[in-house]
Amino acid sequence: MELRVLRYFLAVAREESISGAAQAVHVTQPTLSRQMMELEEELGKTLFLRGKRKISLTEEGLFLRKRAQEIIALVEKTESAFSKPEEHISGDVYIGCGETEAMRILARAARKLQRIHPDVTYHLFSGQGEDVRERLDEGLVDFGVFIEPVDLSKYDFIKLPTSDIWGVLMRRDSPLASRTAVTPSDLRNLPLIFSNQPMVKNEISGWMGEGVEHLNIVTTYNLLFNAALMVEEGMGYALGLDGIISVSENSPLCFRPLEPRLEVGLDIAWKKHQIFSKAAATFLEFLQKEIADMNENSTASSAKKNRAPLSVG
Repeated sequence: MELRVLRYFLAVAREESISGAAQAVHVTQPTLSRQMMELEEELGKTLFLRGKRKISLTEEGLFLRKRAQEIIALVEKTESAFSKPEEHISGDVYIGCGETEAMRILARAARKLQRIHPDVTYHLFSGQGEDVRERLDEGLVDFGVFIEPVDLSKYDFIKLPTSDIWGVLMRRDSPLASRTAVTPSDLRNLPLIFSNQPMVKNEISGWMGEGVEHLNIVTTYNLLFNAALMVEEGMGYALGLDGIISVSENSPLCFRPLEPRLEVGLDIAWKKHQIFSKAAATFLEFLQKEIADMNENSTASSAKKNRAPLSVG
């Protein structure tokens, strides 16, 4: 299976016609049609449903499209790492992450690196933990940011010096907005907009002391931004992490933490024995320095608070 043929296949899937794809990849229609038939013969699967006006993908075709996109992305990522001149650090850094305020730590490290090496480019992929893990395993991202609890036994990782707080996103005119926090009993009668990740259900079940099946879940989500729009339109209350959605004074929404307080740690991970590009390796160095500075400042601040005041004789 050649990369050229995979690019042809993706063009057909995108254009939904042989003629349109042939024009896009600059080959003749008979050549492209023959290449696609040979690809089906090579795989022993029917990849296309050939209609009168357009071509659509079979289930096997959809699977191949996903894999072909990943393969092409990995090849382009590898080629990019070798195509940059050696006299200065340049290239691409790929980061997979869930929605979390902790991304500010990575952003600060990237900004400091950018001041010295402006030719480093960053590519962010946002998704759930399993999506990030899949891309990390397949080499499509250099680093993955994970929200705990998470099994990182097969990765190298650094614990980020911060934590996220679970709470409820609600309209400012809702009855609970006057509270300083939300308790388990408050949730039982609310229409809830809930993350579809099993890890989240386990966390909230542990916090409540009972299963979430007793809750009135009216909507599920994978990323919080669209869920916030549902909250704003009055669909319900969204459980999520603080800092993801802006709740400034001008916002129609507000955030109230859970009580008892429920915090989760965060980690940045990469494949063990990973051979990084120069850009990715340098970014990791800057990130480690950023984390070390944060830990040092935190220790100094704690020591200052705990220092007893001098007595006046």
